[in-house]
Amino acid sequence: MIPGNQHRSTQTLLALFLCLLFGVLWKFIPHPAVAIAIGLAPLAILLTLNQSFLMVLLFVVFSFFRIHEVFPELYNLKIPLFLSMASLGALIWHVGLTRKIEAYWRPELTAVTLFFGLVLLGTLMASNRPIAIEYFKGIYWKIIIMTFAIAWLSRTARDFALASRLITFFGTLVGLVALSNKFNGIGMVEETRVTIGRTIGSVLGDPNDLALVLMFPVAFAASLVMTASLGRSTKFFGLLSVLILFSAVIATQSRGGLLGIMAIFGVYGYRRIQSKVLFYSLGGIAAIALFVLAGISDRASGGAAEAGIDASAMGRLFAWEAAYGMALHNPFTGVGINNFYSNYFFYSPHWDGLNHAVHSTWFGVLAETGFLGLTVFITTIVMLVKTSIHSLQRIEQNLNRVDPAIHATAQAVLAGLLGTVVSATFLTQGFTWPIYILAALVVAVARWVDSHLPPALATNIIKA
Repeated sequence: MIPGNQHRSTQTLLALFLCLLFGVLWKFIPHPAVAIAIGLAPLAILLTLNQSFLMVLLFVVFSFFRIHEVFPELYNLKIPLFLSMASLGALIWHVGLTRKIEAYWRPELTAVTLFFGLVLLGTLMASNRPIAIEYFKGIYWKIIIMTFAIAWLSRTARDFALASRLITFFGTLVGLVALSNKFNGIGMVEETRVTIGRTIGSVLGDPNDLALVLMFPVAFAASLVMTASLGRSTKFFGLLSVLILFSAVIATQSRGGLLGIMAIFGVYGYRRIQSKVLFYSLGGIAAIALFVLAGISDRASGGAAEAGIDASAMGRLFAWEAAYGMALHNPFTGVGINNFYSNYFFYSPHWDGLNHAVHSTWFGVLAETGFLGLTVFITTIVMLVKTSIHSLQRIEQNLNRVDPAIHATAQAVLAGLLGTVVSATFLTQGFTWPIYILAALVVAVARWVDSHLPPALATNIIKA
């Protein structure tokens, strides 16, 4: 069939489908709003199919940044649900039916898929299967699908630019709300630590989880500032976002968040400061200044008022010991995704009457997927870091042939990955969005580099 006839056939089938849908809905809901909805449906479908990457990005942004909880007025609109339907529909249409988007493969995707498989196996073998299945079907399967969607749909400089700016923009919105809550004393924990949506049970009601959400876009905002060829307005937007996000992370008083921020800034600084003695000296001074500025010593838990090893640190040590016990008892599958909390009582050497979170990516993955899962997880992270470094090396050897948006994204994913690795000691990220978004962008950038640039020369990009 020639393209013109195929296009007309598709339009005819769509028109027939909408007429049939209108007839069925009118029979059960004889209301004028049905006619309006059906009339708008073709526009919505066209928008979804023509802006597939935007739909996927918006779904990821709403799911990760919890925008509908940051702004509760949006909660009842079910925006994440509609975006998920649009994203899946567009992905099936372009990848599975029209084949306009190539579903390519890379070694990094093999490692990520193997880890997904181990998580699924652990879910089926979980000690508390209902809890594991609920988390898997409610959150984790979406992360799996969108990891591949972002990797396959990120193809052009425009896509990478859109990803960097949307992540920065919505992260900044969350930062502004966090600072507003801090200023007005809303949702404070331990009297000094800011949260968002605590009264409605939001994930951001935990200051450590909020710090994770705020830390993630810092790498993208900083890349907008540090990429030389971007315009002044973009640099100003990036600088303003960095200041807002940095201040908001400080307001959470999260040690993991501060470590992540320092690591991200450290990556950019290390590659630009020629004297490494000066770099380490400035880094040490900055670390002390951050600790004082964040008021960590004033925290009710983990502050200077607690002698010796503070309660917060001891709680983590007990949790990590419990995680090791869970993996020792279930070396190949762990206790199952989202099962650490419910198993804490059975494996903790110190019971204080409450279950506790693990507050560590490494120990969380160890507990919930076993030694095998942790090995694959660490291997995946190492592969992603190496691929990110290699891609950035090739980009910076061919800057005259590379759009600044791609250079900015390549810098952001490397800084974001290293920031994630550093903060992982105190923040639980093994089964949440950041690592997988970064993984997808690492794969997408590597794919673009392989398709457009010559092989790399032998240099060390970290010292470039």
